[in-house]
Amino acid sequence: MASDFAPCTKHVRITHDHGHVVLELHGEIDILSTTEITPVLDAVTSEPAPQVVIDLRCVEFFDCSGLRLLYRARSRVHDRGGRLHLVCTHALTLRMIRLTGLARVLPPSASVEEALGRQAATP
Repeated sequence: MASDFAPCTKHVRITHDHGHVVLELHGEIDILSTTEITPVLDAVTSEPAPQVVIDLRCVEFFDCSGLRLLYRARSRVHDRGGRLHLVCTHALTLRMIRLTGLARVLPPSASVEEALGRQAATP
């Protein structure tokens, strides 16, 4: 399991959802935080056919370092025959993802349930 070799840190929390590793990013995603996130991301995407969700809903700031992180994740997952899903609801981050063309290859969803093609659970 990914959580066995990729512990939670200040900027990333790892959970599992129906066979997918969910990386929930937190706070400011910049050049400094990506030095903490990259080893976790690499560990999660090192297995064959990784099934990964990157959840950006708790991100307060996101710069080009974050974009590089997403491109890196996509490349590693793609090279290993896996699937990567992106969850993002922050307007400025969504704008960056769309302007750079990343949204064409990694379309953002509003929730993990939506990203995985499931209906949100109703109480």
